[in-house]
Amino acid sequence: MSESPRPTVHTNTALLDPETGSRAPGSWLLVEDGVIAARGTGEVPAAVTDRAETVDLGGATLMPGLIDAHVHVTALSADLGAVVDHSPSYVAAYAANSLSDMLGRGFTTVRDVGGADWGLAQAVDEGLVDGPRLIFGGKALSQTGGHGDFRPRGRHGTDQHGCCPGAGLVCDGPVEFRRAAREQLRTGAHHVKVMLSGGVASPTDRIDSTQSSEDELRAVVEEAEAANRYVTGHAYTARAVNRGLRLGVRCIEHGNLIDQSSVELFVEHGAFLVPTLVTYRELARQGARNGLPAQSQTKVDTVLHRGLEALRMAHEGGVRLVFGTDLLGGMQTHQSAEFAIRGQVQPAADVVRSATSEAAALLGLEGEVGTLRTGARADLIVVDGNPLADLSLLAEPERGVRAVLRAGVVRRERS
Repeated sequence: MSESPRPTVHTNTALLDPETGSRAPGSWLLVEDGVIAARGTGEVPAAVTDRAETVDLGGATLMPGLIDAHVHVTALSADLGAVVDHSPSYVAAYAANSLSDMLGRGFTTVRDVGGADWGLAQAVDEGLVDGPRLIFGGKALSQTGGHGDFRPRGRHGTDQHGCCPGAGLVCDGPVEFRRAAREQLRTGAHHVKVMLSGGVASPTDRIDSTQSSEDELRAVVEEAEAANRYVTGHAYTARAVNRGLRLGVRCIEHGNLIDQSSVELFVEHGAFLVPTLVTYRELARQGARNGLPAQSQTKVDTVLHRGLEALRMAHEGGVRLVFGTDLLGGMQTHQSAEFAIRGQVQPAADVVRSATSEAAALLGLEGEVGTLRTGARADLIVVDGNPLADLSLLAEPERGVRAVLRAGVVRRERS
């Protein structure tokens, strides 16, 4: 493969189209000016070969680059409260390394839902950081004592508004929530995240609590809609999920403890669900040695064993499912294992779609990424084998992913 600015036609390949769930051997795809210019099956037209550099992929699969819609690239530890005690420049350096590793696994776009900001996104866009396209929401909004309040019980004072590189912003009352939402949107945030329930990594709340009052949530939804953006909500229980969906939250993160009433509301509102199953497996295995506080470790079991059943229920009920991982600190190396976990419940084609075209729809990038449509950005991966028959090729990228392209340029290649 070449990084030449000339048009490049990839031949002798099987094109995997996630939108149709099909794979077409004996195909070709033309990349020009960083976008997909044409594609087809059979002999490449002479008009294409005459002006384009030819790259023979030897029968490998060519498919859209992957999208992880729930990452925390600044989370250098599972102790999220500890991040604010680090230098912002140190955290930025950590995030750059984390993003580079994600690109190497085949993820060409990621959505950060707490921590990353416009500066990191700009650094990626300008090539200062070699990573996937970064869709960011800034800081997640939390009530005092909520999932975004990472202070231990004995620490007082709520000043988290400065330059500190934390994932959450504490605010109380609809005026503060509205102001905080406007502040994230002012920086160019693609979404606003709000805490709807307790969580694992926060030290002082309960998993089964509901958080943020209805007036607070309405204020955030109103501001996001005014800016043509959307609200995503952290929530586990059916009570918290259903409340958020009724109030206009467009996407739910996690949702391990939903029930059938939640499924019906997802479908009714056309909302998205982003399960993050691999993070609970890894928190149970190695959370303590990656900084998860003791009071948080006891919460893991509450959500760990219900996650697959919630995924099954949502899949069978027709909920729009998107790929996400939510891994923290050193556990981020297990990002791709989410494919194997989901494959226990969903057909491979649906899992692939959740990490490509369906994720793109959530991010407002439908037709631009996660697809092989003409005119889409040429964010692509070359896979040795057929992921529709063997998801382990994506779950183990060191074995299955041969090359990663962003805007048609090879960014990673395995010999």
